[in-house]
Amino acid sequence: MKAFKAPVDDIFFCLNHIAGVQQLSDWDDELAAQVVEVYAKVAEQELAPLNPVGDEQGCRIVDGRVLMPEGFKEVYQRYAADGWQGVCLPEEYGGQGMSSTLNSVLSEIFSGANHSLQMVLGLVPGASTVLEYFGTEAQRAKYIPLLAAGEWVATMCLTEPAAGSDLGAIRTKATMTDDGWRIDGEKIFISGGDQDLSDGIFHLVLARTADGGTRGLSLFVCPSHLDDGSRNTVNVERIEEKMGLHASPTCQMRFNGAQAEIIGQPGEGLKGMFAMMNHARLDVSLQGVAHASRAYDIAASYAAERIQGRDANGQSTSIDQLPIVRQMLDDIALLSLGGRAMAFKIMVLHESGEHEALVSFLTSVAKVFCSEAGMQAASLAQDVLGGYGYLTEYYADQTYRDARITGIYEGANSVHAMTLLTRQLGRGEGAQAFVALLEQMAADTGNNSVANAATTWRNMADKLVAQQLPATCAKDFMDLTANALLLAVWAVMLQRAEHAPDIALYERVGQRVMKRLPVKINYLASLIDAAL
Repeated sequence: MKAFKAPVDDIFFCLNHIAGVQQLSDWDDELAAQVVEVYAKVAEQELAPLNPVGDEQGCRIVDGRVLMPEGFKEVYQRYAADGWQGVCLPEEYGGQGMSSTLNSVLSEIFSGANHSLQMVLGLVPGASTVLEYFGTEAQRAKYIPLLAAGEWVATMCLTEPAAGSDLGAIRTKATMTDDGWRIDGEKIFISGGDQDLSDGIFHLVLARTADGGTRGLSLFVCPSHLDDGSRNTVNVERIEEKMGLHASPTCQMRFNGAQAEIIGQPGEGLKGMFAMMNHARLDVSLQGVAHASRAYDIAASYAAERIQGRDANGQSTSIDQLPIVRQMLDDIALLSLGGRAMAFKIMVLHESGEHEALVSFLTSVAKVFCSEAGMQAASLAQDVLGGYGYLTEYYADQTYRDARITGIYEGANSVHAMTLLTRQLGRGEGAQAFVALLEQMAADTGNNSVANAATTWRNMADKLVAQQLPATCAKDFMDLTANALLLAVWAVMLQRAEHAPDIALYERVGQRVMKRLPVKINYLASLIDAAL
């Protein structure tokens, strides 16, 4: 097996030379480097060794409680004690007040080391954000210190058996009683719905307070434990048996008159929930990047050691010297490095607070492209390893199985494609900002292919608007948008490859992108034309 190695150098090249992280007022490059260096060791030495253990053992329910695999609780206790859960939470509530972008760097590394555990712990920053923007001062003072200290972790309770993408179909009901709000109903697919790592769980629950579709939904905190220490009436009915992420308990949960506190105003639940979901979707993008990066590391390491066949001089050679294998490795690098550049570019735009329409437009694009990049990269890695890729020995199989969910949760990729076409393109503002971004990147790099891609994209967008946004074009339009952005970020990487940790790799892959992606963009445009 290939031990996990955090891609620290590639991350900082991306941040400093592609994403423009220096524009953020709260970014401290020296501090970030120090924090990431320490965190990388934690990930490599403590989090990653638990990954195969969790995959093999999974979680189980004993006496109504979820038990995590061996070693998880002990590692979490050290992790929380060292302050990692509160890295980006406000200092006034016990956090460390560091940059949200820095926390995203740590999240990518965490996902590559142990995606299952990251799923259980990763919603804490989003929960804190919800409290900061929509909670009362009493709620912030009560709950954020618990989250920052790692005493509690957070969940996001949206999905129900009859309400997935259609949140207006939610039936879970919140009722105001003499002693406060009570919640009754069922939620499914709740990551970390219960576990034995933390003392308590901060359940964010979307529940109905009035009729009227999504307008009747409100947001609540439903704590696992009440102020007197007793357990709230929130029960786990089962853990789902899944293809991957076996150490992340995906729970079916029942709320039986559970005590809760409303966050924000009645009927405005989606405002608070989407603040958390947007964070989660960018986090999913980095999960996809993490899997693609891990896939490259596994495949490249194996290919450099696997002796098979002969070179032009008749000498035995490692398979990474064979053209067909080298192309597969380069395609994995294309996805992992390009996906990271895309995700962090959008993250920096988001954190700057100056590009709301553009960030809203691109969040779905990053989620779709990066999640699919993780899956494609993992599949390619299995091809590089051949028969060994289908075995469990090198963990290429687990990489694929764990990556697969990223295209489904936080909004299925097909739903995001429809959203991009009907809502984002239909509104126009984000689309105009996207064209401006492509044109600016084309000018900055002097790359005619990017300029041509911007023109092609604008022409296709105009045709789709004129044809009243036909749904049959949603997938092709999403792919066109993602590949236009991918071409642009690779143009920047190619221009600045002299600063990259592996100059030869970035230059070789960048040249491959410049030869192939313009052809793919024109092909996608022709598919849209054919459907109109």
